[in-house]
Amino acid sequence: MATIEAHGLPQGRSLTRDDLDAMPDDGHRYELVDGVLVVSPAPRHNHQRAAAQLFRALDRVVPEQWELFFAPFDVVLSGDTVLQPDLLVADRDAFTERDLPGPPLLAVEVLSPSTRSFDLLLKKERLERAGCAHYWVVDPDEPSILAWSLTDGVYHEVARAAGAESFVVTAPLPVTIVPADLVR
Repeated sequence: MATIEAHGLPQGRSLTRDDLDAMPDDGHRYELVDGVLVVSPAPRHNHQRAAAQLFRALDRVVPEQWELFFAPFDVVLSGDTVLQPDLLVADRDAFTERDLPGPPLLAVEVLSPSTRSFDLLLKKERLERAGCAHYWVVDPDEPSILAWSLTDGVYHEVARAAGAESFVVTAPLPVTIVPADLVR
């Protein structure tokens, strides 16, 4: 709560995208879920290594009409819900200079101790509700990857791998990844 008061954000009402824009560039990740500010600390070394390795693997298979971005980049699901997935893939034409106004085709989160519950529950549910077709979660500590795909508005697990096992998916991108390789 001190963070909100320190930055002069309004009290007693849901926050909006405009309020989020007033947040400082201070190394924290600021996201908005249903008008509630969510502040996450800067990611740890293992988190960044896994995100970087996954970016490299996906970048090799992303078709020309799509674009792969890494956080921080705003995904605006509504006026009071703005998320920043660790990695995201969407059609090139869907992006604005400022953000992605709507769900990505693929959102990827790399778990951290401080964001684990948020990524696995709240963020997953908001992306599902918004129509994000694919959601992956990487746990760099295990290491593992879990993938869901949207069918009839509901996420269903489509792939899972841990350690030296191969994570193999064909949608939205054909890729094979060994989770242990993400943290080497």
